[in-house]
Amino acid sequence: MAEYLSLLNGIACQPHLRHDRSLVINAGHDKATGMFGAFDERQFNVPNHSTFNQAEQALMELSELLNEFAFKTEHDRAAAIAGILTAVIRPSLSLASMIHVKSHSIESGKSYFCELLTAFATPQKGKSLAFPADDEECRKLLLAELLTAPAVIEFDNLTGDLIPHKSLCTALTSEFISGRILGQSKTVEVGTRTLFLSSGNNVDLIRDMTRRTVTIILNPTCELPAARDFRKQPVIEVKRNRGRYVSLVLTIIRAWICAGMPKTECKTIASYAEWSDYCRQSLLWLGLPDPAACIFKYINDDPDRELLSDFLQAWHNKFGKTATLVKEVVSAAQDYVNGKPFNEMLNETVTDIAGERDGIIDRRHLGWWIKRRAGRVVNGLRFVKDDTTRNAAKWKVESVSSV
Repeated sequence: MAEYLSLLNGIACQPHLRHDRSLVINAGHDKATGMFGAFDERQFNVPNHSTFNQAEQALMELSELLNEFAFKTEHDRAAAIAGILTAVIRPSLSLASMIHVKSHSIESGKSYFCELLTAFATPQKGKSLAFPADDEECRKLLLAELLTAPAVIEFDNLTGDLIPHKSLCTALTSEFISGRILGQSKTVEVGTRTLFLSSGNNVDLIRDMTRRTVTIILNPTCELPAARDFRKQPVIEVKRNRGRYVSLVLTIIRAWICAGMPKTECKTIASYAEWSDYCRQSLLWLGLPDPAACIFKYINDDPDRELLSDFLQAWHNKFGKTATLVKEVVSAAQDYVNGKPFNEMLNETVTDIAGERDGIIDRRHLGWWIKRRAGRVVNGLRFVKDDTTRNAAKWKVESVSSV
């Protein structure tokens, strides 16, 4: 009778959860999850039936590790704790948000906090990577790194905004990604059960990264953050007693499960329902502010969203529900340039989207821009293609119920 190798979905450096929410406390391969536990089970101690009081005590001890980090708000502190929970149970989650640490100046503790999250995720030392310049480079880098099944992938000290490379977005919303190995004709499929981290000074999220990332803002209120004196060394403490601190995290999550998984009403996050349950609902249950509040703030503050909102409103003010050719919009914009009465906001938005140095509007670029954003609802409005025309495409703005 033929024998087959057991399915291997990834490697866990600590006890992890099955789909039925039971805890895998034994090392080695677990058939139910397909995970291989590479840890010494004697180092971990999680109560079989964790209670609310035990969860509160565990939260208090974890919070003490963060006392010398200068978080901007209590939401940022809650997001930091959610990051710790994510680091520990990442092997249990099919998908998880990326964790981004941001500050306004150097030496604010960004890299150190990422090092702390890494210590919770794995006993191994983390490796920092430069953020890829384009999607092709990103795809190659992710395939090469994920082939080794790392616990953490960290993009350290970004110098520009967190760009939504297609391959990175896919890795954050899919359990597997595939591609050809560099220098070979072989195509592989790799798992994405990795904790993704990033950090940078005044580095913001744009477009598709806004809903895929939890941001933690550090804001030391001093002129020279590098001169601060840290009395405690949380990274050293976690590495020295990793089993104990990981057990505290698992105690919080297990207590929430044992309590019947009570849900606090909050906005849902597409693709990340499982992460939201374990790393968000458990903390809301313990009375913390919403650690995912930053996601919705960045979605609303996304410059692309703001520009689309202005363009939709200006188009609606000028053309109402009438289906209009892109060239007619460009003509109207140039009428304003020539001194004829027109809506100033429409002129400005068209210029921002497709204006060239000589003042000419690139009609093809404007049409492409609208097509890429068709159907997206912003402040109750969206672009819809008019299906009654067969030649040049006409677009109209329609009003819908805003979500």
